Amino acid sequence: MSSSLRDAKAHQLARMKRLAGALLLAVTALFIIARLQHGAGIWSWIAAFAEAAMIGALADWFAVVALFRHPLGLPIPHTAIIPANKARVADNLAGFVRDKFLATDTLVQKLHTFSPADRLAGWLRQPDNADLVADKLAAALAGWLDFIDDARVRSLLAAGVRERLKKIDVSRIAGQVLDTLTVDNRHQELLDVGLRRLARWLDDPAVQVTFATMIVEIAGKEYPKTLKAVGLVTDTEEFSRKIAASIVKGINGWLHDIGDDPEHPRRREFDDTVAEFIDRLKNDADFAARINAAKLEILTHPVLAEYLNGLWDELKDWLHQDLQQPDSRLRQRLSDAADAFGTTLAENRALRTSLDDHLESAVVALADDFRDALSRHIAATVRSWKDEDLVREVELSVGRDLQFIRLNGTVVGGGIGLVLHGLTLLVPGGW
Repeated sequence: MSSSLRDAKAHQLARMKRLAGALLLAVTALFIIARLQHGAGIWSWIAAFAEAAMIGALADWFAVVALFRHPLGLPIPHTAIIPANKARVADNLAGFVRDKFLATDTLVQKLHTFSPADRLAGWLRQPDNADLVADKLAAALAGWLDFIDDARVRSLLAAGVRERLKKIDVSRIAGQVLDTLTVDNRHQELLDVGLRRLARWLDDPAVQVTFATMIVEIAGKEYPKTLKAVGLVTDTEEFSRKIAASIVKGINGWLHDIGDDPEHPRRREFDDTVAEFIDRLKNDADFAARINAAKLEILTHPVLAEYLNGLWDELKDWLHQDLQQPDSRLRQRLSDAADAFGTTLAENRALRTSLDDHLESAVVALADDFRDALSRHIAATVRSWKDEDLVREVELSVGRDLQFIRLNGTVVGGGIGLVLHGLTLLVPGGW
């Protein structure tokens, strides 16, 4: 309850208490005055009215006060009913909310009536709402970035990720992945692609020139006398280019032979090598230990940590800068995605039905646990309130109406007093 609403209710309650109290004082004063007249004339009627009204007002005052506290502070039995029965009130209130508002059938019926998929589709198709979703998601992302940027959080997350990565058996996973990739000889298709690309690369004149240069350099270092002797007969660069061309031609011919012959020995050797490698990854403990040791070395290397931190800082800075712009690309993408989802949802009845069905399944699956947890929360919350807090909250909610009971009791009591006085006069000899 907001403070302004609480103040307004407290003011209304105080005003009604003053009114009921003033009426009690008025009928009491009227009773005294009437009694001082010794029942002369109409004063007997006024005295009867005032006496009964006073009794009714006092009785209702006692009843109303007894709900919340001990009247006049006296420990009269069966008073202060609400604080004395706080635990029972808490349990009954929790049970009422659980059974009447959160029953599974009730929730499912409300879900059908609400048609969440239809409403969501219509809501998202409004441009302002798509922008609102984008703004909320962008704000959440910015908050998440600030949270992650905390040094303590970053350290904790990094440690958690490292621990998870340390537990991963890279060797066995790699073996399983490669095993999957070799099904139906798919690794041979990869070999064919590699052979074709290597052949095209070797056909490049620039590559051949590079080969020739390398041959001249190697020959100059390893066989300087031979190179000089060749230079006496022909141009060494031209000789190197011819050798490079011959080497490339020979290699390309060999590559084409492998590519054109499915039963080429080199293909069978490739199969055997891949199979052996996969088997070692999956079953060779020493090989797996070396791979995992290398993994641990990489994970603990400071250069890797520095590199990853740098990537994160760059991504974070870019996201922050983009989100601060009025024409943020990320925010626009989020808005477009929300609008596109709304359009798709509106145009696809099957998707809407599927979404509603999944929501219903989720409600059915979670309703019992949710309703029990909420009822326990309500009961525990009410039980934890101080008696004076509980009394104040209930009294602010219904106390104003209870003061009308006091007013009605005063008036009705006075009326009954008049009836009884009249009956007394009608009965011969009195009662």
